[in-house]
Amino acid sequence: MSAPHRHGGEPAVGLPGDGAPTPAGPALPSGREEEPLPDDHSVVGRLAATVERLREEVRAAHAAAEGRALIELAKGVIVERLGCGPAQAAKQLAELAGQAGLSQLELAADIINQAAHDRVAEVAEDFVRGVRQPGGPGTGTDTGGAGTDTDAGGPDAGGAGASGAAAAGGSVAVRLRTAESAALNAGDSQAVAESLLEHALAPLGAVAVAIWSTGPDASLTLCGHAGFGADEPARWRYVPPGVATVAREALTARRTVRFPSLGAAGVPSIGHTRHPDGGRVAVPAGTGGRIHGVLEICWHRPLEPQPQAVERQIEALAELCAHTLETLPVQPVRTRALSSAAAGASELVELADGLYDPALVLTPHLDGEGRLRDFRIRHANEHFQDPAGRSRGAVDGALLLEAYPTTAGENELFERIERVYATGEPFRARRTRLTALVDQVPLASAADLSISRHGDSVLLIWRIEDESARLASLLQHAQRLGRIGGFEEDVLTGEITWNGQLFDLFGRDLTEGPVSLRDLTAHAHPDDEVAIGRFLQAVLHQRRASSAAFRMLRRDGVTRHIRVIAEPSLGADERLLAVRGAYQDISAQHWTEVALAATRDQLAVTEQESAERNRLALQLQHAIMPPTTAPLDAPGLDVAVRYRPAETESLVGGDWYDAVVLPSKKILLCVGDIAGHGIEAATGMVVLRNALRGLAVTGAGPGQLLSWLNNVAHHLTAQVTATAVCGVFDPSTRTLRWARAGHLPPVLVRGDRAAKLPLLQGLLLGALAEAEYEEAEIQLEPDDTVLMYTDGLVERRDTSVHDSLDQLLATAQTPADGLERRLDLLLTHSKSDTDDDTCLIGVRVT
Repeated sequence: MSAPHRHGGEPAVGLPGDGAPTPAGPALPSGREEEPLPDDHSVVGRLAATVERLREEVRAAHAAAEGRALIELAKGVIVERLGCGPAQAAKQLAELAGQAGLSQLELAADIINQAAHDRVAEVAEDFVRGVRQPGGPGTGTDTGGAGTDTDAGGPDAGGAGASGAAAAGGSVAVRLRTAESAALNAGDSQAVAESLLEHALAPLGAVAVAIWSTGPDASLTLCGHAGFGADEPARWRYVPPGVATVAREALTARRTVRFPSLGAAGVPSIGHTRHPDGGRVAVPAGTGGRIHGVLEICWHRPLEPQPQAVERQIEALAELCAHTLETLPVQPVRTRALSSAAAGASELVELADGLYDPALVLTPHLDGEGRLRDFRIRHANEHFQDPAGRSRGAVDGALLLEAYPTTAGENELFERIERVYATGEPFRARRTRLTALVDQVPLASAADLSISRHGDSVLLIWRIEDESARLASLLQHAQRLGRIGGFEEDVLTGEITWNGQLFDLFGRDLTEGPVSLRDLTAHAHPDDEVAIGRFLQAVLHQRRASSAAFRMLRRDGVTRHIRVIAEPSLGADERLLAVRGAYQDISAQHWTEVALAATRDQLAVTEQESAERNRLALQLQHAIMPPTTAPLDAPGLDVAVRYRPAETESLVGGDWYDAVVLPSKKILLCVGDIAGHGIEAATGMVVLRNALRGLAVTGAGPGQLLSWLNNVAHHLTAQVTATAVCGVFDPSTRTLRWARAGHLPPVLVRGDRAAKLPLLQGLLLGALAEAEYEEAEIQLEPDDTVLMYTDGLVERRDTSVHDSLDQLLATAQTPADGLERRLDLLLTHSKSDTDDDTCLIGVRVT
């Protein structure tokens, strides 16, 4: 039988004889699964029914006891306020409850809240204020019903009122006070978890709750649970430090964390297989700046945003957990010597005095409201070394922020101490800047820090870095990286001191001892004995610093190239006392120098070969096309040519030109450009130029000549490709027939205007085995000038060919005194920047 409910579903819990109905037992929290009972007519069924009935009676007894505790506490408040006896207080409570239309339990909760003014009372007030606002928070179980605004000051303190908000607040207060009463009367944290779920969290829709206690190493121990089934708690009884869980998130962040859906968050926790999509809320449970544990609450469904009043209820329950974790015994899974939660400050003082490093024992300093404000320096150990040089008595007993005020902002040191004290997770850092104020003057130093919590105290250890030790460490690393070993040899006693790096360099064991300078030749290559002898002569006899390089033969068969440098140490009477120096392994440097020398030799040979090839190519090109040539005696034409070689010999190319009178008295005019540079381009140019001359004797037109020349380039040369323009001028008719093979078109200058000839179709020479070339004919007039050129005249890296041709046309139509002068102007005003060869032919009709 379920218990009767009032005010939106809140169970009406009362005491027998106090005028309130006695419930059969509180309703089970949402999410608890009851196994189906067997048939009532069987023996097992009757036994199960009996067990269930006894359970209900136990629950009812617990509820009655918890309610009786609240009512007795309210009676005590009335006795203290009115100065009456217990009987009169009971009668007054019953009368006030009847006038307000509330149960005695609800009224008792209101009286306790008004008298206590604690966190629970604040939460109840917040909820009342919230439901009075339009759209205020409500949970379904905390709405409706009549209420009272009566103070706990007695019958004359106020009258009855019908306030649904007050009733709602009273219902919240009843739940929280009932949970508080059950927790305070519980014998362990397990009972606390069950009470919180049953009385306070189930009405909020929660289905399970877990209480975690924190260990001194920031581990988590499950000390109380409810609603998770039988197997889950055993698997989650201990969570080691560093494992990311829902409770760990709250502990690390030191604030409430919410996961609307545990599955979507991807963070594991207890019960994640039972409620994979449910929401989770984890709240740190702490007092006085220290977190004693975490309260974790589970919902069956995804969690919607909660009203602020509900969040305050959950925070109040977490605070209640913190007080219970402080007082109730919690059996940890593992303990640490001198680091357990039971370790007191006196034990920590003994531990600090046993350390060789400076250490401070810090205890929390709380304000009047129990909040952590600072840490008091309880003890400074015997090896204490203040960064500012102060004595132990100057800081012992002082507050940390007073002794070291810069810790509040420097490297977040104070915040790290707070975090260690709150969570128990230790902190360590190297070379942390630590500053102290002495007479208002900041004094800084570097230190290695270690912070750990021991019980209710914090142990702060620092080690001021020794400058000499730091320099020695730097020197050791430098010697290791530079493969250097140092030595000192006492000439008078014969004592030799080597560092460890030098033993490694010689391949000797430490037990074998070092090698004297006088015995150095026994470990060196025979060819280097002279160099070592001169070195020893300079150091030991001439008493001056010297160095030598030699090849050391080690016993493991490895040959090392070593440089030794030493200087004598002389006494007051100029007598040699000792020799100090160092050996350095320069094997890598030696082989690098050998490789560089070989590379330089190879580069020199390559450069010489390249220069020779360029010289031959240039000689070949100049032999066929000299930069200056005598005028060509051609009927009806003035012919002029220009050849400008590349400025850089390595860019000697295959540009060529030809102007020759054929047996038919016609004149062959052509220019071409072989792809590439060097000797290959020059020889290809010779082949095509001579082939074209031979083919032109046949009397064929320029289109046919280029077609035959394409066959030569494709079949009779080694992958030669080229562009060309070919023209045949007939002096008798003054006609010019011409064709092009991928080349720039000729330019016609007539009068004061210059124009490009049509761009005829014609492929690059050598690109295909068979190719046809379009041919055109133009009738020239007296004084007309035709220009044929290679791309070295116009080509620029930053300009398109079209713009370059426009510039050429503008220069070509400039008036000039004769053909030779016109060609010189074209070369002079050329803006080409490719440093390529340039061939230029100009003909003027006479």
